[in-house]
Amino acid sequence: MTELYYLPATELARVIRTKQCSPVEVMEAYLGRVEKVNPALNAITHLDADRARLLAREAEREIEQGAPVGPLHGVPITIKSSIEVEGLRCECGTKLRQGIVAESTAPLVTRLQQAGAIVIGSTNAPEFLMAYESDNFLYGRTNNPWNLDYTAGGSSGGEAAAIASGCSAGGMGSDGGGSVRVPAHFSGICGLKPTPGLIPRTGHWPACLGPSAFLGLIGPMARTVEDVRLLLEISSGVDYHDPSAAPVVLERPDEAEVLATTVGWFEDYGNYPVTAETRQAGRRAARALTGQGLPVEPIELQGMESARDLWWTMFGVVAATLLKPLIEGREGDLHPITQGLMAAHEEESATTYEQFLGAWVDRDRLRSKLLGQMQRHRVLVCPVSSIPAFRHGERSWNIDGEIVKYPQPFVYSQIFNLLGNPAAVVPVGQSSDGLPIAVQVVGRPFEDELVLSVAAKIEQALGGWKAPPEL
Repeated sequence: MTELYYLPATELARVIRTKQCSPVEVMEAYLGRVEKVNPALNAITHLDADRARLLAREAEREIEQGAPVGPLHGVPITIKSSIEVEGLRCECGTKLRQGIVAESTAPLVTRLQQAGAIVIGSTNAPEFLMAYESDNFLYGRTNNPWNLDYTAGGSSGGEAAAIASGCSAGGMGSDGGGSVRVPAHFSGICGLKPTPGLIPRTGHWPACLGPSAFLGLIGPMARTVEDVRLLLEISSGVDYHDPSAAPVVLERPDEAEVLATTVGWFEDYGNYPVTAETRQAGRRAARALTGQGLPVEPIELQGMESARDLWWTMFGVVAATLLKPLIEGREGDLHPITQGLMAAHEEESATTYEQFLGAWVDRDRLRSKLLGQMQRHRVLVCPVSSIPAFRHGERSWNIDGEIVKYPQPFVYSQIFNLLGNPAAVVPVGQSSDGLPIAVQVVGRPFEDELVLSVAAKIEQALGGWKAPPEL
């Protein structure tokens, strides 16, 4: 029998509604799991067990009284520590925000709570969300549940590790350059970077404004595609405090539309090599879709050579500029890994207005080129990154004789932040070291539901999430 803490969120909600188990039983199973494995993982950094138990008892009374309940009634979830949940610390992994407790709750979290979800705690992240490894001076590093010597990724690494290990049924991360997708890939779960404007970013720190309005997204993470879809559908919708709010109604495509979708598949891109196992995983996913009846064609993306540099300008240089007032005078409090995804002072100072404006215009030109290529291939399947999870502190890799340096492996995720595409991650296999490998399923803007439907086809054919070994 599957342990309660490993049931999909949708199934967990069903067994609660049908009184096969109570919200209190479910909560105790999850809190027991957290007590058992979180000390080794360091995924949840602020656990509010008392409030979680209180809310579980309230959820149980509602079931007993026959009150109407939401689609996540009694389901324990976690939220990344950059997203406000009243009463939980929202420090974003930095000593410069140490002790900050949210006084309000982000609208997307409120929507999940109104659907019955119970937030049990917040999860670890790197400082300012500026790394692909979740480590900071406040709480230390988060370990991968598949192998504690490896990272669970960043910046939503705590969220991914909590969900993969059964400490949470699902939750929310954020993604400016792969920060939902890379941890999901590293930890063997599913995740979605939605189209900008679908899920409100109100209540996220740093605020998703300026270039971050199209780069930075809040996205759902869970063990199954269907759970990710449910979290998306509940949390999406206009909040006009988010300047990118888009009044788009999500609609699931029918089977005929999914099967008529021509999928473009590529194994690697330009000068960014991938490991042989990553390549094989992509081939498995392509064959799985062909076996499910979808037309799949190998493609080569054209004209994207400048995407990595443009993303760096819009992410690394902009971050250094916007965070400078907060950091100035407290440089000694910064964690060493922070500079990995933040431009140095010299580069930030040397970037002119003309260069920045040119990067913004070039970004739109690239977006136009990509969407033109996606007129035929509505969905793309490609790597999430060049590599599976890496060892803590590792910063270079030998891929087929070529030395690849951090953060180059993650260009496969960064490009779709730059260009505003929805992108889902679904696990498809494991490396020879027993680490998960996923693929990325990318769609056109606001076709998030189609992306998830194609990801579900891959999941159905290849088995999807598997439980990590017991710690």
